[in-house]
Amino acid sequence: MISIGVRYMVLSALGFALMTACVKVVGNYGIPVLEIVAARAIVSLVISYVDVRRKKLSIWGNNKPLLIARGCAGALALMCVYFAVTSLPLAEATILQYLYPVFTAILALVFLKERVRPTTIICILLCITGLLVMVRPDFILGGVISEATASLPLISVMAALLGAFGSAVAYVIVKKLSRSEDSSVIIFYFPLIALPISMLLLLLADNFVLPNLEVLGLMVLIGIFTQIGQVGLTKAMQTEAASSATAYSYVQVIFSMLLGWALFSELPTYWTWIGGGLIISGALINLYGSRPQRQIKKVA
Repeated sequence: MISIGVRYMVLSALGFALMTACVKVVGNYGIPVLEIVAARAIVSLVISYVDVRRKKLSIWGNNKPLLIARGCAGALALMCVYFAVTSLPLAEATILQYLYPVFTAILALVFLKERVRPTTIICILLCITGLLVMVRPDFILGGVISEATASLPLISVMAALLGAFGSAVAYVIVKKLSRSEDSSVIIFYFPLIALPISMLLLLLADNFVLPNLEVLGLMVLIGIFTQIGQVGLTKAMQTEAASSATAYSYVQVIFSMLLGWALFSELPTYWTWIGGGLIISGALINLYGSRPQRQIKKVA
């Protein structure tokens, strides 16, 4: 019998996978990344505001500087992740996002004074190796394979890594905020900060594209699928099986591969399978090595 925590986690993974697929489709229509971020922020802001009011909480929270910092980190991460999604194959962009445990471990060591476990060191080594295999297998193999199969676009990979780093910063901040803030308030601050930042940058870039009704519907779906992912993850974390259910979040990679194949005719290369396998293995080793500790909720 599949536990309720696992079911919620799989629902969360599906929601986030559908969200990224919609982002890629909208990007193919020529909609700028900043405009996609702003559209998602509008939908998330409305839904989050209703949720905070439903709980009869103050929308401003207690630790405003840290909440604003969390919103800024989440906004930066989202912009980078969406750029990577629109410029990389869906599976590769998703796998690279799962490098965040490496950055989270380093940031937790520096800012939260947490001890680095042996499993975390193994995770870091596996993730770095997996990254090299995915991005530059010719570096590992000494240039014995063709350039066409050796490289992913460097700027897109850097954006994905910066997105993973931004996510890690947000997770560490969320861990500190969880001592004084309700999760709904933390979630609310993300679109509250992301919306004005993305709108300002979009205005400066002067590349707004008026979406047609189809694209507008897809933009709304991005916000809805994001909320499904967040709700599923939160519900999973509230069950007894949360620690083990977290491992099932990596099924998002499978969903992304299937969606990439079905919608965009993308087939992962052997190097993606090998490098992605190393990255996910490292993340899972780190996850199970930290099971006695409370999990950090993903709210970005």
